[in-house]
Amino acid sequence: MKKSILLIGMALLSIGSLSAQESVYFGVKGGLNLSTFRGDGFGDFDNPSSRTSFNLGLLAEIPLSDKFSVQPEVLYSGQGYDIASRNNANDVEYQLDYINVPVLAKYYLIEGLSIEAGPQIGFLVNSEIDSNPSGDGGDVALNEDQFNKVDLSLGLGASYKFRGGFFVNARYNFGLSDVYDDSYVGFKNSDVKHSVFQGGIGFMF
Repeated sequence: MKKSILLIGMALLSIGSLSAQESVYFGVKGGLNLSTFRGDGFGDFDNPSSRTSFNLGLLAEIPLSDKFSVQPEVLYSGQGYDIASRNNANDVEYQLDYINVPVLAKYYLIEGLSIEAGPQIGFLVNSEIDSNPSGDGGDVALNEDQFNKVDLSLGLGASYKFRGGFFVNARYNFGLSDVYDDSYVGFKNSDVKHSVFQGGIGFMF
């Protein structure tokens, strides 16, 4: 937790300094995550059930021309998958949460509507199995040594910004690096990566 607070603090200072520049827009955003694993080599990751979680964070948009911008972000992102789905009860979730830092290139097709793509680096801040995601208790911590602490992915998406600053966005994050550490016993032949759909709203100042 201390590491995650430090990362968030550093990101806040960096984006905050950007926002002080005249041509840079500052914003907040949040929304829904639908996350799974994809790959093979450990268990049945061909078609795992999605974990429903959230993303929340800050962003800055740096216009380079009328059509092009660069958009760095810092987000808390709940990822992983559902181990079991239960009717009329909480799902059992395999939770891996990250501080993600995407840097996106944005191209405006028309006024307000843009497409975006770029790399993302993530830092693992939480790993557990939770049998009571909507309440207290039910948490079982996982051994962090089995995971790679840094995650790389590629983000592809679109956004629409309304006059006044509000915007909506949708994005898919395609995992590039392995979730599990190959040096950890039991994961030497694993090929498991994140697959995350995101949708949300935000406000640009």
